[in-house]
Amino acid sequence: MSPCGNCLIFVFFVINICAFVNCDEGTSLDSGDQVRPDSPGLPRVPSSLLADSFVPLSLMSSFPEDLEISNYCLELLSIFSQRYSDYVKCLVPAARPVRVCMKCYSGYGSLLNAYMNISSDQMGPGNESCRDSLMRSDRLMLVYVLFSNMQDLWEKSNCDFCITEKFQGVNNETTHFMKNLNQTLSCFEKYQQGNHTELCKNCKSSYKGLNELYSSMEKTLCIDVEDAMNMTRILWSKNFNCSMPRGETVPVIAVSSFMLFLPIIFYLSSFLHSEQKKRKLIHPKRMKSYSSLMNIQDKRS
Repeated sequence: MSPCGNCLIFVFFVINICAFVNCDEGTSLDSGDQVRPDSPGLPRVPSSLLADSFVPLSLMSSFPEDLEISNYCLELLSIFSQRYSDYVKCLVPAARPVRVCMKCYSGYGSLLNAYMNISSDQMGPGNESCRDSLMRSDRLMLVYVLFSNMQDLWEKSNCDFCITEKFQGVNNETTHFMKNLNQTLSCFEKYQQGNHTELCKNCKSSYKGLNELYSSMEKTLCIDVEDAMNMTRILWSKNFNCSMPRGETVPVIAVSSFMLFLPIIFYLSSFLHSEQKKRKLIHPKRMKSYSSLMNIQDKRS
């Protein structure tokens, strides 16, 4: 082949290589690059398709009007939601020390009121009741389940023993206990830095009075009072190593002493009884015959 022909073949080969390299640069991406719709060499996706992919679905608008929840029921549901949230926010900080009754009674009362508005047969605007639509329209019954959990917590805590009717406030008995509790804890705080012997001596009367008051309330205790007394007893006995002799120890000691001496008393009485029987068994000496006695009398006469 002539030199001119060889040059033409070489030029054609170089042109093909350059075209192949340009094609790779337009379609290849490094691992760190992102695909952009406006990048050169990539096909553009129509903006209408991208927009259709993120169109929000409005399910309620597809239901008939008679199946939709009214504004009145939605308002009741919103009130229940807000009061439920407020009550839970109150319960969590009141977990330790336990004050779920005395701190959160108003929140529970408001939640109960909101639930009663939903669950009652009372008709709202347009003679409408929200009980069926909000509580019985599905098997989950979320409103009922949520309130039942809070009601169960309230009942397990025995909060009714500490709170007045209609959730007006803390009752007098609980207030009196908390007053005595604060006095006892103030005494602990006053003497805890020094010798605990002084604490046990100076705080004995207030702690004893608190114990007696707690014992008189044992059948009407809410969880707040119960936990407060348990914590106070732990401070008294474990932290400060104090002791309080109980009143029932006296009869226990008396009965124990009696049981201890009972065997001694038994054996002593048995011994005395046996000696007495021995004395009864001893026969007296035989008396002289009647005739001898008569002779003696004759001689004296």
